[in-house]
Parts: sequence; structure tokens; C-alpha cells
Amino acid sequence: MPDFASTSSVSPMSRRLFLTTTGALSLGAALTACGGDSGGSSAAAKPVAQADIDKAMTTPTELTFWTWVPNIAKEVALFEKKYPAVKVKVVNAGQGTPEYTKLRTALKAGSGAPDLVQIEYQAIPTFTITDSLLDLRPYGAAALKSTFVDWTWGQVSGPDGEIWAIPQDTGPMGMLYRKDIFDRHGIEVPGTWDEFAAAARKLHKADPDVYLTNLAANQVAAWHGLLWQAGAKPYATSGRSDLTISVDDAVSRKLGAYWGGLAQEGVIGVEPDFTDSWYAALNKGKYATWITAAWGPVFLSGSAKATAGKWRAAPLPQWDAAKPSSGNWGGSTTAVIRSTKNPIAAAVFAQFLNSDPDSARMFATEQFFFPATKALLTDPAFVADAPSFYGGQKVNQVFADISSTVNSSFQWPPFLDQAATDWTETVGKSLADRTDTVRALGSWQSRMTTYAKNQGFTVKGS
Repeated sequence: MPDFASTSSVSPMSRRLFLTTTGALSLGAALTACGGDSGGSSAAAKPVAQADIDKAMTTPTELTFWTWVPNIAKEVALFEKKYPAVKVKVVNAGQGTPEYTKLRTALKAGSGAPDLVQIEYQAIPTFTITDSLLDLRPYGAAALKSTFVDWTWGQVSGPDGEIWAIPQDTGPMGMLYRKDIFDRHGIEVPGTWDEFAAAARKLHKADPDVYLTNLAANQVAAWHGLLWQAGAKPYATSGRSDLTISVDDAVSRKLGAYWGGLAQEGVIGVEPDFTDSWYAALNKGKYATWITAAWGPVFLSGSAKATAGKWRAAPLPQWDAAKPSSGNWGGSTTAVIRSTKNPIAAAVFAQFLNSDPDSARMFATEQFFFPATKALLTDPAFVADAPSFYGGQKVNQVFADISSTVNSSFQWPPFLDQAATDWTETVGKSLADRTDTVRALGSWQSRMTTYAKNQGFTVKGS
């Protein structure tokens, strides 16, 4: 992972960029991760009485919270001020995968697990399949549903209504573009992917040293986000062992033919992202757009300072302009581990941390996280921000509008790490080599199907 120390103003954003490509374990490892932990049930437990909540929150308690959010002590202090009897010990157990590895080791050992853990949306199935997360319904979490953007609530909810975590931040996808390059070549902001492809050909023909964009051959997170936008349903689980894998269906093939075709034509870049050469390319104007997410604007302003004032933001081009849609890339939640001895205090903390207006606002202003709460996404103070790096454009408003178009039905597999590895070695390789991406989708489908069956799943394919 590249070192972000030199871009301290945006270093909090680094977690979304890299960790969305990883974070899940194999089912074989997962099913042993709980150790002696008792099996869970999808049936909702009875609501905890308010008297019991009041008692728990006034009883001296220490919670251990694993998170990689920098300077989160400020948000924690707000909670401890409201509930002085409860102290929260913050532990950075690693970012994403390292944290998840330590967590499943502790779960398997039956000791050492925290009360709460930061977990990315796409990693939630990894731990729900092992009954490792506490259903937060009995602790009043359902009352928060209207607080958060609808699609985020879908990401933390189970098929039977379980609430596995509380949303913290998001990454709705959009497009950052170089207005100066567009103006120089007479390119309009593309509203559709057909227009985008035409602009890619026009720009590269006019200037062979410039590409309209770079689709990184190492970035499965971006691919998943584009699948999400296109309406794909690559994964679906039913119960603990039934899994549908559809990464080679009609929608996926449409995406493969489109991006693979542009790569084979040589009119888009395919170099790995978040590398020294990629940063240099952004600074020198090799790429006229960056297909990214809501954390991208802050990150780019610290990583491509030489281009200040030249960038603007827009929604993703659309497959159907009459039905605006986007995907998501990044974001995290707060979940409670089932083995906690303080479930009430832990559940109240998870809810407070992410729904309290002052705490949620602090995430947006201190760590520059893109909000998951509806209130912040309509807060004039937030959406009216007009950074000079983007020529005074209200970039937060652009991405707030995009957030409302993210589909709420997208699901993740319980072994995203394997999906990422297989994608990189098949679809990603086809992009890098500029070979047949549609054919590579079939290889990705086959590899994941074989893996899933070996892990004990009953698999249906596209």
C-alpha cells in the first residue's frame, strides 16, 4: 500500500481507496472463525427494555472498539460526555484486511475480540455467515432507518430484517473531469456511456498522449461499482449455503464488451492506480477524467495539486439517461461483535457514533468522510462548500445528488477476497493485456463457482 503520509490533508481518505478491493475470507476459514461461539438465529430477539438500557448506560463499563479512523477520539469524546459511566478504548488493529484477519483469529480462539469493530459494507457478509455480528434490532436500531440514505440501510440489513451494523460513510460514484482539456478539444460532459466512448476516441485521436480516462486493471472495487451502476446482481445468497454467482450474465458482458473494447482500441488507459506513475499521470494531464467516488474530490485535491482549479465533478455517464443510476465504491460501518459482554452499551455506542448529529458532522468535517445521513446530505453548510480546486463548484452537492440514485439491492459475496483475486487474474488481466474481456468474464465466473463449491456452497450461475 502506498504511503499517504506526504498527503496528510487527505490521508483519512486512503482507507476507502484500497480496502474496498479486499476484506473477506474464505468460507472454510469463516466457518471455523467463531470457535465456540453459539449459532445465531434470524428471528428477532425481544426488544430490550428502556429500564435495562438506562441501567447499562449508567453502569461503569469499558468498551473496546477496533477502528482505523484517524483522530476518532473526538467523536468518542462526544459519546463519553453523554454517557460518562461508559469508557471506550480505541484500538487501531489495522486497516481493512489486517483488522479482519485479527478479528477472525480472536473469534476462533474465543478470546481477544473487541466489543465493536469498524467494517466495510462489502465485508459484512463475511462475518454474518459465521454469526459473528450482533443483530441490533433489540437495541432500537430500527428507529434509525430513516436517518440514513436508503441504499446504505440495505447494505447493513439482513434478508430477514436483521440490522448488522450502523452506516458511517459512503462512496457514491461519479466522474471528475478536466474542464480545461474538455474545453480545448470541444468535448461536452458525456451524459451517456455512448457519448463517453465517442469522446474517448475523439480525444485520443487529437492528442495521442492523452486518454479520456484510466480503468485500472488492478481495481476490482471500481469494476464492482460499475456493475452496481449498470444494474447487475453479481451475487445473491440464500440462507447459509446457497449462493448465486452471475458475473458473466448479460449485464456483465455488456460492461465487459464496452470497457474491454475501449481498452483494445487503445483509447483508454489501463495502468494500476494509486502508484507513483498514476499520481504523476494525474498531475501532468495524461487522463482527462477519473471515474471515482465521493471521497475522490478531497483525495485528488491533495494528490494532484499541480492541477488546482482545472477539475470539475459530474455524475457518471448513464446506460439509460432517463433512469439516472450510480454505484458505490467505499464506506464503512460500525458493528457489534456477538461475543461482547456489554451488548447494550456497545449497541448504543454504535448508534450514537454514526447518528448523533454532532458526531456525524464531525466525521464530515474532521475526517472528510462523505456522509451516510440524510440530514448532512441536505445541510446547506455541507452541500454549499465550493472548493477552489474545483473552480468554485459545489462538489458536495453533486455527489449528494448522486447518492440518491444508488441502487439499494446490490449484494456482496461472503468471500470477496477470492472474488478480487480471481477478477485481477482474469478480467483485470484482460484489460491490462488488451485482450478479450468478455471471454475473461467466463473465466472469472468459472473460478469463483469452483471455489464456492469447494467451500461448501450450493451454487447457481448466470
